[in-house]
Amino acid sequence: MNTTTLSAPRPRAWVGHWLMGVAALHTVFAGAAFAPVLLQMARGGLLDSVGADPLRGAATWFTLFGVVLALLAMAVTTLERDGQTRALRRLGWGLLALTLLSLLLMPASGFWLVLPAIWALLRR
Repeated sequence: MNTTTLSAPRPRAWVGHWLMGVAALHTVFAGAAFAPVLLQMARGGLLDSVGADPLRGAATWFTLFGVVLALLAMAVTTLERDGQTRALRRLGWGLLALTLLSLLLMPASGFWLVLPAIWALLRR
């Protein structure tokens, strides 16, 4: 008896791709919104270019968060393709906590774009 025909089909792997799209939008927005600050940092040399300047710190973290989200998206894609539903659900709970806190602190933000991915991860 072939057990592969009896198993439920895996959901289509799309959450990682969605998160990658959000990461790309986030990074493009960071480049546009913080272009003058990022250029000023690059022109002055990147070593210790943030210092105690809160605007430079915000520009740096905003830009780097897009990269971290892209790395997370790659991991999620791999977990989806491997059918790791338990790990994806745990990740979904963590993303939900982070997103709810972020929306509490910054309701006018792009964190709303993560909610469809969270919904999908928690439904697995």
